Amino acid sequence: MEGVIVSFRRGRRTQNMRQMIIQVDGVDSVDKATELVGKTVTWEAPGKNKKVLSGKITAPHGGKGVVRSIWETGVPGQALGAKVNIQ
Repeated sequence: MEGVIVSFRRGRRTQNMRQMIIQVDGVDSVDKATELVGKTVTWEAPGKNKKVLSGKITAPHGGKGVVRSIWETGVPGQALGAKVNIQ
């Protein structure tokens, strides 16, 4: 299953680099998003080293099927709009 990183989880003046908002393909309701809680998310960084960052889906976010994820390390800004794999 694939998804797209939409944004950092943020407030008015802060953003959390370890928490991301992800739109999952084919998920359009809170009920479907709740089924994904606990699954692992991975993102492969571009470049010659191909570093793989991983995280975990923790909760639905809003009412349109978007999910929240917490990552082991901070995710760089170049990951915004990038595809992630969900296992």
